[in-house]
Amino acid sequence: MKAFLLAAGLGTRLGELTRETPKCLLPIAGEPLLGHWIHSLGESGVTEILVNLHHHADQVRAYLSRFQTIHIECFHEPELLGSAGTLASAWKFVENEENFLIIYADNYARVDLNRLRRFHEEKGNPVLTVLAYKTDQPSRCGILELAQDGRVLSFEEKPKSPKSNLANAGIHAASSALREFLPSHKPADLGFHVLPKLVGKMCGYVTDEYIQDIGTPEAYSAAQRAAEANGN
Repeated sequence: MKAFLLAAGLGTRLGELTRETPKCLLPIAGEPLLGHWIHSLGESGVTEILVNLHHHADQVRAYLSRFQTIHIECFHEPELLGSAGTLASAWKFVENEENFLIIYADNYARVDLNRLRRFHEEKGNPVLTVLAYKTDQPSRCGILELAQDGRVLSFEEKPKSPKSNLANAGIHAASSALREFLPSHKPADLGFHVLPKLVGKMCGYVTDEYIQDIGTPEAYSAAQRAAEANGN
């Protein structure tokens, strides 16, 4: 299986932490966040990863060159394309794949990606399967409503009046059918421009595994404490 690892974000909310270091290379328990994801993907059977680059791209490219046991392709974006724009522009990477993964690299998570893959396959390879978790801040997330069989009944990015507390973790299993739902305009975002169109065509897989966005200094500190307490 192949995976998109979306890592080009600016990380502006982290202030000085990302002035000289890209967000995806911030260390968690002594290892860059990006490294945690590459190891996790490798352990789940992924053999090829495409990483998009923008902020401090040379630093990211140099770090990725250390990995020799998994094929990593760099996709540089002189101007940010947005998550959906990256997928559309780099679609050739997965054009012959039935299923693949899409991971937002700005989250720290300890999740079993094989469970997500199995769920996606058991549901008949829908257009997309979103890994979801319960959040206490639903207005800051992409929020799903789920039917009992796992079908997504509604999706809204950062809703003012959330319909549930199930948040998109930025971890997805996708099928080749996703291509027809990607917009031609760029930049384009999965949460705002694609997922709302997939209501009824995608599923949600709910987990209680550890997931932490590191978008703010406080959240980053929380992820560091959790990793240290867990020993990784």
